[in-house]
Amino acid sequence: MRVLTAVFTALVLALAAPVPAHAAGRPPLPGRVVKGFDPPAERWGAGHRGVDFGSAPGMVVRAPAAGVVSFAGTIAGKGVVVVTHGNLRSTFEPVRPTVEVGASVRAGSAIGVLLPGHPCPAPACLHWGLKRGDEYLDPLTLLSGAQVRLLPRDAAGTARTRAGVRAVKAAAETAEQVIDLLPAGRAKRLLKPVAAKVTSVFGRRFHPIFHEWRLHAGVDLSASCGTPIRAADDGVVQHMGYDASGGWRLVIGHAPRGASSFVTQYLHAQGYGVREGQRVKRGQAVGWVGTTGWSTGCHLHFGVKLNGRPTDPARFW
Repeated sequence: MRVLTAVFTALVLALAAPVPAHAAGRPPLPGRVVKGFDPPAERWGAGHRGVDFGSAPGMVVRAPAAGVVSFAGTIAGKGVVVVTHGNLRSTFEPVRPTVEVGASVRAGSAIGVLLPGHPCPAPACLHWGLKRGDEYLDPLTLLSGAQVRLLPRDAAGTARTRAGVRAVKAAAETAEQVIDLLPAGRAKRLLKPVAAKVTSVFGRRFHPIFHEWRLHAGVDLSASCGTPIRAADDGVVQHMGYDASGGWRLVIGHAPRGASSFVTQYLHAQGYGVREGQRVKRGQAVGWVGTTGWSTGCHLHFGVKLNGRPTDPARFW
């Protein structure tokens, strides 16, 4: 009995142990996700066990994270590259490999060239899959350096509810503070980064992808993909990068008046033409509207944070 108890305890600890964290990665090539991760209910069932990036033939495919090339060749007539990242492995197809098996790569290292042939709505698409053992995972989690843990069945719902309550409360607390804390030198106005209609306002809403009530911590401005995005005011680029939820995200810090921090955020872009640390001017084109990350169509999500708390951007126009 003592032996069985010890074995059971060891098994529980092994299952509860977190998967080792990975540094946040980068997309394997420029483009947008045209088909997301949709695993089947049963392992043998139909589904989409990865994500498809829409792009163009001949684009360089790059490793999303550091690892070792464990396969580079042809499978069933398709060029395939596999990169192993610790206990995870990424698979890319269809590509013409430009690396050899055993090569060590860093995030951003070229591993192949995109080929046509994968069915998709773009001239060419890269299918990127991510596995841990025999389990398929959402490849976009690798871009945020996510850690996976086993939690109680109701943990996700409880956490979302608590986070929503906290976010709404914090937004309400800052609502009356914003008027006198605008960037110095401006007549209490920010430039609208895209001259477009607001299609989703700040506040609680029913999420179009996850189908649950959440705080929408900004406003959505509907515009065609490729429309220039302009800085809402003078400032310094604090962050420019990619994450699974916001896609290509830009954060600009502005000189506050009586506040410890005042930033504007720009999400879901096709890309940005500025870098971290760069000074930008009010009205300067900094990027292009897209539909990257958790997005249902071309638009800009524009947000404002005052002292780290989300605030309704419409109060500044």
